[in-house]
Formats: sequence, C-alpha cells, structure tokens
Amino acid sequence: MRYLLTPCTVYTGTEVLPDHAVLINGDRIEAVLPTAGELPPDVPRRDGRGLHLSPGFVDLQIYGGGVLFSVAPTPPVLAGLRAHTLRHGTTSFLPCLPTSPPALMREALATVRAALPTMPGLLGLHLEGPYINPAKKGAHREEFIQIPTPRDIDELLAEADGALCFMTLAPERVSAAVVARLRAAGVVLSAGHSAATYERAAAAFGNGFTTTTHLFNAMSGFESRAPGLVGAVYDHPAAYASIIVDGVHCAYAAARVSQKVMGERLFLTTDAVEAGTVGAYRFHQQGDHFVDENGTLAGSALTMLTAVQNCVRHVGLPLAEALRMASLYPARVVGLAHEIGRIAPGYRADMCLFDNDFQAHATVLGGEWHSA
Repeated sequence: MRYLLTPCTVYTGTEVLPDHAVLINGDRIEAVLPTAGELPPDVPRRDGRGLHLSPGFVDLQIYGGGVLFSVAPTPPVLAGLRAHTLRHGTTSFLPCLPTSPPALMREALATVRAALPTMPGLLGLHLEGPYINPAKKGAHREEFIQIPTPRDIDELLAEADGALCFMTLAPERVSAAVVARLRAAGVVLSAGHSAATYERAAAAFGNGFTTTTHLFNAMSGFESRAPGLVGAVYDHPAAYASIIVDGVHCAYAAARVSQKVMGERLFLTTDAVEAGTVGAYRFHQQGDHFVDENGTLAGSALTMLTAVQNCVRHVGLPLAEALRMASLYPARVVGLAHEIGRIAPGYRADMCLFDNDFQAHATVLGGEWHSA
C-alpha cells in the first residue's frame, strides 16, 4: 500500500523538518517531502495533524508491560508484549530474560525463535545473565548464576539457532574463548552486573564487548583511584551504554553528565518490568519503579516515549537528540542503522506520531498503522 502521512514535524535522525509529509510505499519510506511543494496526486492520505513524527523506538531491554515475559516466556505473553510496545511508539525490541534456570532459557529461546519470521520488529532475545558477577547481582537470583565453559556456549548457541541477539555478561567472569564463540555467532556483548576493574573493562571493550547494560546500575562505579566499569565506558572512544532515565535508576544530573561525556554512544532503554506474584522473579510496583520481594530495585515502569520526555524535561536535552537516543543510537548497537532509526528514503517505515505532551497517537510498523 502507498500512502502519505501529512502534515507533521519530521525528526529524520539528522534534521528537524516542520510541515513535511512522508510517502510510504509498502514497508518502506519512499520520500520525505515539504507540504508546501507538490505532493503526489491520487495517493491516499493519513492526517498527521501537525504532530511530531519520529523514527520508531528501539528498546534493547524490556521485560514486561502489562505482561511479564521473563516469568512466562510463552507465545501469548510475547504477543502481549509486542502489543504493549506498539501502543507507545516502540517498533523494534528485544524481550529480556534475567538470570534463570536452563529450562526457562530454553523456553524463551524457543518462543523467540518461532516468532522471529512472523513478528515484525522482534530482533531476537536479550539474555541478561546467567554469566554475571554475584557481587553485582542486583535483583538477579544468585542460585542461577553460572561461569560458562566454551561447551556451555556451544550448546546455548545451538539451542538459540539465531534467536539470541544480545547478552549481558560480567567481563571478569567469561573467558576469551567464550567471548570469541559468542561474537562469531553475531551476539552483541554488553558488560553489566559486573565488578570489573577499569583495566579489565577497558580490555573487554577492546576484545568483543561493544556496549554496557544500564549505566551505573549493578556495576563498579567511577571513583578517583578506581574508575571501574563506568570510567572504562566513559573513556573508550567506541563503547556504548544504555541508560534508564526515570530519575530512580540514576539521577537526572548523572544522565546529563553522561550524555556530555559520551554523546552519541549513550542510548535509552526502559528495563521495564511488570508486577508478578509467581515464578522466581516477583516484582511489586513502588510509585514509578519496581522492586523485588527484598525491596531491591528491579526495573522501571518506563515506556520509551516517557524516557524521551524525561530527557527533555528533566535532563535538559533537545528533543531531536532524545529521539536519537531512543532510535538511531540503539539501532547502531545491534547493527541495524541502515534499516531503522531514521526517517529517510529506503528505510523501513517504522515511526511514532506523538504530541507536545508526549502522548503517542499512532505507531507505524513496516508501513502498517497502529492507533495508540
């Protein structure tokens, strides 16, 4: 289907274009055109009402929203998570599983593997653990934490059969052979739940690790004589980091300082969970975040659009930059910035239409319109 979405203020990923239209052809963007110019005649139109139009958001770590995938990683729960993300402008996502027993990991991999061919925007599975440091476990269950052997990884990759996209690991707990196997399989390696020294973390960023999971949380911090994992990712010229901008997981000032230091290497994630009373992970909402049964901070109640709003209203970032942190930059982390994260000819027609109050009005996924 070919149609025009007009008029909008279009945030392309490089420019801000008021009073523009986007021509969509099938699942691709055909053109971005000024409304004052000559628009193609006889093409159906959707009314953009002059709202903001951004690239669809890319969330590389989400556990739940209405449903909790990490407790019951079944096809219906995954479908519910997909529906939730579409209501809030997220077009590409990685459902996440915390440190879990092998049977639950296999179930999550099987569910994602089966859904990949038919669920647009599903990028694969994010395993946050089980190869993490118990000293920085946060809300993860220590009894499921492991130190992997190369054989463990071979078995995991065989089970995944291409469904494993992203792993959070503690660099000090995995060998070079393990890192090499995961990287050869195309898995994005993220340092997290780690007590790594600055030196160990810096070495990891030079040898397979490309990003960091939820900056500041569950990692060695920045100190004057021990810069830790935070210092290593600040200092590295190419390492990325996700950050949870809810004012709880880190102060807004910490997010502002980090963005000044890291620039385009800092990206947004929600780490969103949902309340649950069954399974190994039982979360309870406390205001605008979630805790586990011990009161340990366990995840956010964010959507990506709320994270963007917080970046603008509390961190003080320009809207265009906050939108890039939610779309273009995470797309780069998973190697898809040639397909998603921009509104430009040839890119996938994944977009979010929202108003000045940061309320989503519609999400476009592969050209298909989903009202919020």
